[in-house]
Amino acid sequence: MNSGGEAIEPEGSDYNTRWTTLRTSPAMKVLFATSEARPLIKTGGLADVSGALPTALRGVKIDCRLLLPGYPAVLEGARQPRLCHDFGPLPQFGPVRLLEAALPDSDTPLYIVDAPHFYVREGGPYQAADGRDHADNALRFGLLSWLAARLASRATPLDWRPDVLHCNDWQTGLAPAWLRFMGGGAKSLMTIHNLAYQGIFPPETVGQLGLPAEAFQINGLEYYGNLSFLKAGLYYADRLSTVSPSYAEEIQHEPLGMGLQGLLAGRRAVLTGIVNGIDTAFWNPADDPHLPCRYSMRDLAPKQQCKQFLQEDLNLALEPHTPLFGVISRLTYQKGLDLVLACADWLVGQGAQLVFLGTGEATLEEALQGLATRHPGKVASVIGYDEGLAHRIEAGADIFLMPSRFEPCGLNQMYSQRYGTPPIVHATGGLKDTVVDATPEALAQGVATGFVFAESSATALQAAIARALSLQRDAAAWQRLQLAGMARDFSWEKSAAQYAELYRSMTQ
Repeated sequence: MNSGGEAIEPEGSDYNTRWTTLRTSPAMKVLFATSEARPLIKTGGLADVSGALPTALRGVKIDCRLLLPGYPAVLEGARQPRLCHDFGPLPQFGPVRLLEAALPDSDTPLYIVDAPHFYVREGGPYQAADGRDHADNALRFGLLSWLAARLASRATPLDWRPDVLHCNDWQTGLAPAWLRFMGGGAKSLMTIHNLAYQGIFPPETVGQLGLPAEAFQINGLEYYGNLSFLKAGLYYADRLSTVSPSYAEEIQHEPLGMGLQGLLAGRRAVLTGIVNGIDTAFWNPADDPHLPCRYSMRDLAPKQQCKQFLQEDLNLALEPHTPLFGVISRLTYQKGLDLVLACADWLVGQGAQLVFLGTGEATLEEALQGLATRHPGKVASVIGYDEGLAHRIEAGADIFLMPSRFEPCGLNQMYSQRYGTPPIVHATGGLKDTVVDATPEALAQGVATGFVFAESSATALQAAIARALSLQRDAAAWQRLQLAGMARDFSWEKSAAQYAELYRSMTQ
């Protein structure tokens, strides 16, 4: 398919047979509406969830299909796209077509919102090439929400209608509201991946989108005088979920409620926390093409070679017994990198090495580069993102640092455990739910997998680091810690089973 949205008819009958079979399937049907999905388009963790969860759901007999905007990368990467329905020119949104296709690495069906005037442009999904938000984001994601609701409504033009419309983050937040305004249909689930991003637009946006004026009130779309896409979803959806049980509790109170804590506390009876999974095939030290050597629970010895390779690659001193700490992160205040910087000189003084990979706030980027300049051979700071290097850091580091001030779920702490690299994390959200602190009791029971500190401060982080360095001197105890982490089940199959049960409870 070209970037202008010209659909290509597939060759052969396999594709047609697959869609015909799915249309007549008695399985529960779920439409998964999202603004990004790996491997087609990715800016963050939402894409990892959206690329993996629908496929995992299909593995537990849920007929799950994706709905994505027709960005150039989606049009080019989707398998066998073809025209499904032509909506013609829509009020507020202009000409819109719906394409059907499949994800490139699976048979997971995909619907694509084909509206080149909204989605085919320079820059990323949300921002232009100059880093500013696209000026018409309200219309771009208003259309995505409207179409999700239409496909889930009784007025759908398709002969497949979902039992559940599963919406994700603010970009699809208007869908449960639209579905209500259209007279209903499927049950709706709104999943919060990060409450800090709410899709807030000026009040005149209500009219521009053609939303009912009477819905612009505190018990509806209004948020401190503006329109909030996310609040709309949280108010109108039948059920709510977020990406860890602890985060589900935290967002019902200040400060993590981000102004929505009252609404969320009032809906706590329909709010569920389900921890994200990870792609255990893509993140597997026994079969990872990004690593210079492979290792597993049965043979950890090659992990030391991964460490040596990482030291060589990043011009660190080749010191096999020096503790090597890894950090892979967006460089923002949320991620607590300033806490690491506050401890860094002390940590180097303890004889340790540090590796950073990430991009973000200019002040943090400059501080990390300055740290590397002050400590040549001890600190390496790579500003940017490199998928292969991320895998090599997870494998080559001895300890992973993740001191986020808040973290809805987090993925790197799970990658680290899978790679035998015990993480040090702040006790918040998904970090708290997925890492078992190395207390004496947990170590004795063989269930400890990392180090958890309660207070978000440099002092508390430094104390946790000191605990890790102390335990690392006991080689046998350290290996038990590594193996316990590597044995954890963080697969999407586990999370998919929980979502399947949630869907069933919604439709009974």
